[in-house]
Amino acid sequence: RGFTTISEYYKDDPQGLTRLMNRFLTPLTNAIIERNGTIDKYIGDAIMAFWNAPLDDEEHEANACAAALEMLSRAEDLNVELKREAETNGGVYMPLRIGIGLNSGPCVVGNMGSDFRFNYSVLGDTVNLASRLESRTKDYRLSMVIGSRTADGAKNKYATMEIDLIQVKGKKQPEVVYTVLGPSEVEQDPRCGQLRDLHAQMLAAYRTQQWDEAKTLIDRCRKVANGFGVAGLYDMYIERMEAYQSDPPPSDWNGVYAAESK
Repeated sequence: RGFTTISEYYKDDPQGLTRLMNRFLTPLTNAIIERNGTIDKYIGDAIMAFWNAPLDDEEHEANACAAALEMLSRAEDLNVELKREAETNGGVYMPLRIGIGLNSGPCVVGNMGSDFRFNYSVLGDTVNLASRLESRTKDYRLSMVIGSRTADGAKNKYATMEIDLIQVKGKKQPEVVYTVLGPSEVEQDPRCGQLRDLHAQMLAAYRTQQWDEAKTLIDRCRKVANGFGVAGLYDMYIERMEAYQSDPPPSDWNGVYAAESK
């Protein structure tokens, strides 16, 4: 996140930007490979990866979630190093933040491209939705957004929570999307169950346009949400509901949020 601003800072030092990106991409790449992921390509500051190919992986959803959480952890470790270096050298500290989108489903995997140049990649609606979910992390102010099939496949090892019913740009069917609260062990914390129960009640009130009730439930969610990384999500919902109160959705609205951008 904020890669354009970081690039501008290094506009007279492209080698410095390259060194920074190598320091950034290496630990994140390792986190993926260590959990059976396959690196597809690097797209500027982004990594595209997939699981369950070329070798079968019966736990590909859980491994993808594990890699995602490890990537977030290693990004924070790097930020600690960058902050210390900036303080020592008198430089500018610009924290590196990432957003991760995961989705599971059928797709084509193989060598793709032209007659002259190709690479081993993935293609299909499943892949497109994963990309859209990564973009939505900015709107939800979350580090990770995952599709329903990923959430279902990883539910025995990771605690997930539904966050929205969304229709991404370019698609006609809505998708229930989730975030990962942590490994399944976090479910032993009573606050995890309380949060998910209150959050489900909030979503029900929101989808029936009971805005004041939903806002009250958000206040209750906040009281047990500390440590689960979802504070920004509730800021987003407050802003969205205030917009709906000013410009109400139609009476037959079914709770689906239509994203206007990719």
